[in-house]
Amino acid sequence: MLNLSGKVALVTGASRGIGAAIAQTLAAQGATVIAAARGSNAEATVADIVLKGGKAESAALDVTDQAAVDAIVSGTVSRHGRIDILVNNAGIARDQLMMRMKRADWDAVIATNLTAAYSCTQAVLRPMIKQRGGRIITISSVVGQMGNAGQVNYAASKAGLIGMAKALAREVASRGITVNVVAPGMIDTDMTRALASGTSETWALQIPLGRLGTPEDVANTVCFLASEEAAYITGQVIAVNGGMYT
Repeated sequence: MLNLSGKVALVTGASRGIGAAIAQTLAAQGATVIAAARGSNAEATVADIVLKGGKAESAALDVTDQAAVDAIVSGTVSRHGRIDILVNNAGIARDQLMMRMKRADWDAVIATNLTAAYSCTQAVLRPMIKQRGGRIITISSVVGQMGNAGQVNYAASKAGLIGMAKALAREVASRGITVNVVAPGMIDTDMTRALASGTSETWALQIPLGRLGTPEDVANTVCFLASEEAAYITGQVIAVNGGMYT
């Protein structure tokens, strides 16, 4: 069993779906989790973790606010003396065909999905370098690998995360910091359930394993990458997509 006891993890977008599952899974393996989301949205995630005997704190965070990101990271290090794991999970979608896409929707998706990951990652680098170790794990998407009509902005942001991680992995490997990407396929979340009737079933037909993934499928992969068992893995994209894209 993976053991993250004594580790401190910051998870963005931890209020629901994949982010909540990641926070819960890391806590179940012994990590102290800082569950970050807009407003007080992560409090339910934290309550669930504490109810199960885990350690967690909620943090109100708009990931597009650089000052707020810096404050969350510095506060975490001040309280706990370290930060070992960052999971860049926060993200949004503003889907539209390219011909009709508004510049504001492009900017919002890039700011939340890509630039915010840069901000969070840069903020944790100094303490991780000082402690000579850390795990940076970013949630991309199968869409960033294979594309999807109507999601030019989303695909660009998710593909950008992959390039960022591969470059950074080379920068910080000598400091004991690993940088990896998890690229989920179609996962059974509130977002996919909100798709038009029959859409998720159509997607499932493209998946060799014959089903949508679960948030736990993604969370288990993140937990492995955060562990000592994955200490020799860096600069990689781990696909959790049921064989949908290989």
